[in-house]
Amino acid sequence: MLQAGEIVYRHGSTRAYPCCDMAPGFLKFPKIVLGAGENLTTGVRQPWGVGVTKAICAHAMLLWRRTDVDAARDYSRNKMPQKSTLEQGCIHRHLGRTMQGGDRHGNLGTFLQHVRWTMLDLVIRGGLVVTPEVVGERDIGIQQGSIAVLGAPGTLPTDTAQVIEAQGLIVLPGGIEPHAHIGIPVPEHWAGRPEVMTQPPEAASRAAAFGGVTTVIDFAGNLNPPLDGGALPQSIPEEIESRREVFRGHAYTDFAFHYILAGRVAVETLGQIAEAVQEGVASFKIFTTFPGLRVPYGHLWAVFAEVAKHGGIMAVHAEEDDIVDYMTDKLLREGHAQGHNLHLVHNNLSEDLAFRKIIRLARHTETGVYFVHTTAKEGVAAMAEARQQGQPVYGEALHNYLEFTCEDYKKPGGTAIHTYPAIKFADDRDALLAGLMDGRLCTTATDEYTTYKGVKLSGNTIETVCGGHNGIETRLPVAFTKFVAQRQMSLQRFAAITSTNAAKILGLYPQKGVIAPGSDADLVLIDPHLHKTITLADLHADADYSIWEGFRCQGYPVMTILRGQVIVDHGRLVRSSTVGQWLKRRVAPDVLARPVV
Repeated sequence: MLQAGEIVYRHGSTRAYPCCDMAPGFLKFPKIVLGAGENLTTGVRQPWGVGVTKAICAHAMLLWRRTDVDAARDYSRNKMPQKSTLEQGCIHRHLGRTMQGGDRHGNLGTFLQHVRWTMLDLVIRGGLVVTPEVVGERDIGIQQGSIAVLGAPGTLPTDTAQVIEAQGLIVLPGGIEPHAHIGIPVPEHWAGRPEVMTQPPEAASRAAAFGGVTTVIDFAGNLNPPLDGGALPQSIPEEIESRREVFRGHAYTDFAFHYILAGRVAVETLGQIAEAVQEGVASFKIFTTFPGLRVPYGHLWAVFAEVAKHGGIMAVHAEEDDIVDYMTDKLLREGHAQGHNLHLVHNNLSEDLAFRKIIRLARHTETGVYFVHTTAKEGVAAMAEARQQGQPVYGEALHNYLEFTCEDYKKPGGTAIHTYPAIKFADDRDALLAGLMDGRLCTTATDEYTTYKGVKLSGNTIETVCGGHNGIETRLPVAFTKFVAQRQMSLQRFAAITSTNAAKILGLYPQKGVIAPGSDADLVLIDPHLHKTITLADLHADADYSIWEGFRCQGYPVMTILRGQVIVDHGRLVRSSTVGQWLKRRVAPDVLARPVV
């Protein structure tokens, strides 16, 4: 017998309405034919893109509470149960079209199939659930690490499940940090001494989890390539495996890697890109500036073409190297090389030129591009123009760029806020905020790079200021405050810029980044009424400073759930660091064909 919370699949005619066997693997479930007269509390899930079923898929599930034989009989006769609680119009549309493709006599058993969700592991009850289609009070049923069902409040069985009461809380997809540098050497000219590392995976992922983040994308790759363009000491697959070993057993979040290609990329390395993509490395990072890291444009041409050929996407740190070099020499010569002048070196013109060159190269090679850490209004404009022409170009903004300006560099210890490229002017900050509001920018990130304060402030010139800061924990509460609380951003847009868009662009969707049946049960519960002033004592990184100390938040993560496991519960860490898993990624073809977010 069907019980409350079970999902019903329409079987239909395989000719007109193919059944759920055609669904992607992660949406396939065992099936039992529903017998006429069985009790009925149903959801509907269809394979995407089949006939008119998109409307049903968009709702993911429909529930009502008629459990008598008459309700089942009404359903089989294409009649609406009288006590529907959700989406009656959508049910009407579904039933009418289903009857056209199924048994024209309305025999219920010939076109309904179901899976039983009577053995849920976890039910999150009564929260304001944010999905791409709707925001509303829902119960979420979780089974074996995946979202099994969404239901109206009080409709899911809880006999065997742990229950989390989420009334008054907002339930969002777990945050995705698309840009982090964890457990890597700090350049000696930044740190002032050798053998200094950014914080290790256990500390960084712990801080991430307290900040509502469930997936972190870090980097692999050799940052000291042979100057003659020769082969790297390790192949791309070997480098990836080395980084996996650093994280394995030491992560509170799931993790993935961009692969960094630096310098004069060897032919042998180009030949390994196909294997890397096949093994789940979907994105490749390059720099257009910094000695040793900068990839010359001829090599970039080859890299872009090879990545595009195999279905990857480029992640680009775009600055015009000639401008950076010229301004560095100029300020040194004129005696203005203090750290508070970083924005004059890594300036607006540099970003404008570099973004436009990369966009032209990407257009020529038909390559998708993800611009990391956009800083200037010119960068926002360049991407917007390309996107309007249908080019698959996507932009990221760091949350410190959304708060500070170059004037803050002049304060005591002001370079603590610095991340490369430099923070710029108030109108640039406003352009980033507006771009995230209106869709010209796609994601928020941190460029996570945690060191101790003595390391961070050891350099005080335009050549020696250490980049990055310990921001992985503060991104979601800062973004919620600045966008939802202060600018009335919709919760769906907030979910997009903190999770969904990164998942789509970087090849994790729909496993990650969405609350939907079949997706990983990665969730963050935010209390929108919690007012909190950030202090260092409240944070969980291996750091002795925070640029966010004193920032007043409205709305704060109170629970983080990774694949159905509660990691952080109201300020308590309740799981070990062995829970995190490495993620294989594959970018969907439409992401590389046109701007989909």
